[in-house]
Amino acid sequence: MEVLIRDAVPDDLDALEELETECFSLPWTREQLRNELPDGMHEFLAAEVDGKVAGYVGMMCVLDEGYISNVAVSPRYRRNGIGRVLVREMLRRADLRELAFVTLEVREHNDGAIALYSEAGFVPVGRRKQYYERPREDAIIMTLFFNKEER
Repeated sequence: MEVLIRDAVPDDLDALEELETECFSLPWTREQLRNELPDGMHEFLAAEVDGKVAGYVGMMCVLDEGYISNVAVSPRYRRNGIGRVLVREMLRRADLRELAFVTLEVREHNDGAIALYSEAGFVPVGRRKQYYERPREDAIIMTLFFNKEER
């Protein structure tokens, strides 16, 4: 399976909205997605397979900090490394922006995502009690710290 990673664009909104509905119990709305698309502070990447958006990742950057807000891969395309490629490319771009760190939240029982983020270099740094709904669940806060001495 060949995966093309590219910047997400407004024409992707239908596909991003569909992914949100497929992947999350409280999906972002079309308007929320539109407001987050790249604007200098936000960066969104789409993973395309056979001309179809199969996944995406979004990150907000403030000063030298990055926050990954969304990682979604369609259930039809999971277990093919798409999430891994999306996260790695976003981290590459975060490093190019010379961010000090990137952080994210993940459901405490989402073992696959936790393993993916750990493999990418994220470490658990905290917990948000009862953060998620449907089902109610804690969030594990994970952060990847870039080595600023190498810059």
